Amino acid sequence: MALGLRHVFHALLILVLVLALAVVIAKGQLLAVVALLALPIAVGYTVCVFRQPVVGLYSVLVVSFIAIGLTRYVPAPIGLAVDALLILTLLAEFFHRFETRQWPSLRRNPVLVAISVWALYCLLQIANPEARSMAAWFYAMRGVALYLILTVWLVMELMNDEKHFERFIMIWFGWSCVAALYGIKQFLFGVDAAEQAWLNAGNASTHVLHGRLRVFSFYSDAGQYGAAMAHAGLAGLIMALGSFSPRKRLFYLATCLLCFYGMLISGTRGALFVPLTGFTAYLFLARNFKLLVVGGLAGALVFGMLKFTYIGQDNYQIQRMRSALDPNDPSLLVRLENQKKLSTYLASRPLGGGIGSAGYWGLRFSPNTLLAQTPTDSWYVKIWAETGIVGLVLHLAMLLFFLGYFFLRIWNMPHAPIRQQLMALYAGVTGITAASYGNQVLGQIPTGTVMYMSIAFLYLLTRRRTDTQKNTQGQPLLLQHFKH
Repeated sequence: MALGLRHVFHALLILVLVLALAVVIAKGQLLAVVALLALPIAVGYTVCVFRQPVVGLYSVLVVSFIAIGLTRYVPAPIGLAVDALLILTLLAEFFHRFETRQWPSLRRNPVLVAISVWALYCLLQIANPEARSMAAWFYAMRGVALYLILTVWLVMELMNDEKHFERFIMIWFGWSCVAALYGIKQFLFGVDAAEQAWLNAGNASTHVLHGRLRVFSFYSDAGQYGAAMAHAGLAGLIMALGSFSPRKRLFYLATCLLCFYGMLISGTRGALFVPLTGFTAYLFLARNFKLLVVGGLAGALVFGMLKFTYIGQDNYQIQRMRSALDPNDPSLLVRLENQKKLSTYLASRPLGGGIGSAGYWGLRFSPNTLLAQTPTDSWYVKIWAETGIVGLVLHLAMLLFFLGYFFLRIWNMPHAPIRQQLMALYAGVTGITAASYGNQVLGQIPTGTVMYMSIAFLYLLTRRRTDTQKNTQGQPLLLQHFKH
């Protein structure tokens, strides 16, 4: 009898589940079916991350490249996947720490201290009397501070050996090459229906100039794409100059050529400053006077060609790059005029208008305010508008500290392949830091993710615990992560 009741109970349970599934599918249709099919995969992935939290970080890096592009095809907030993956990885790492009773410390880690000071200031912005929307702060602070502190800290915790560093380079360069090839496809054959719909939604005004497409690949926009291509191309060039195996050097050189071409077809003028400033930093770090002179002359030649000649003027991409050096460029004059307007408004607001008060989030949550209505264009102008002169000084101080700290660390390293790779990372960080004045590239994915991981690896691979850890033959050891 008991067995019969159990069978009846199981049958009823199955019936209820089937009815529930039918209702879900009827309501959600195809999306519900996809979600149900993806559920076992999601559960399996979550278990995998909790067993090996570093999987979550690799996922963050990959998703950073494709998330924004996918939103043109799937009407869902896929961009939040980066947040979800970072939080999941953080929870998994916390779970491991709870089991071992070992907790991280900021002691002897000046990079995390600097980031924490900035993150704390951003947290205190909740109380900014000028802020109009808590929701705007929540959305905007992710790119301003949350991604930075979580990514850097988790990389320091989970990727503190050389194999992870090599994988990071492979993933970064690999996806950058894919993005470059996809951009070339757009340039030669045009955009698809979903991308055309995105252009028709108001983006054509900035991405189709004089009948020519500014290529954006599967990135958020052409400005982000151009800067990201310049970033990867610069790093690939510097690594190709190092003492690596022929296979590696060929991969680095291919990355360099593809990505620099991607930069050109993006029509992003500000991206030009990534290789200009980044390669200059590399020439100083190389500690090679002949290379510094030759590189300086080559840079001066390129600058002179763009600034004082009309060579290549028939090429639209070169025209765009040349206009970046014109002090009377109409776009530049408009930006300067906007900055004057902001300067007057912020003169009595040293804490700014609140995080999320300018740009996209400002237009969404407080559209009738001056900050929302005034384009910021530059990453630093955005930081200034939202966090005031106090926030701008703190933010610039943090970035300049990174540049000075890592310059000294790399300068004191002996010559070796790992040093060449670190110089490439440093040059990229320098270039993006400079180019962020022209465009809001630093706080967007994938550039922000790559930048933050680069900062963490620069710390891990240049930090020396004691002088006795130096190899007696002058070869650098892998610099171990700080002890807890």
